[in-house]
Amino acid sequence: MYTKVVPEQCIACGLCQLKAPELFDYDEDGIAYVKIDNNQGNREIPLPLLASFKAAYTACPTGAILRRDQPFPKDNKNSH
Repeated sequence: MYTKVVPEQCIACGLCQLKAPELFDYDEDGIAYVKIDNNQGNREIPLPLLASFKAAYTACPTGAILRRDQPFPKDNKNSH
């Protein structure tokens, strides 16, 4: 499972970091991003973190957290 955050959809509510602090952090503007691969969506979520990821994914009120079974295409605009 791979993930990334769509910055334009993030409202900085804090739920993702509350549910999965190992995976999510915030940039200087308070917008969430995925720590393990700098929000690139190209590093698989470690197995021990899948449960907390799923909790964060389902808690996100705006759907800003994306998930895929394979790496996301390269996109430099969503990196931090």
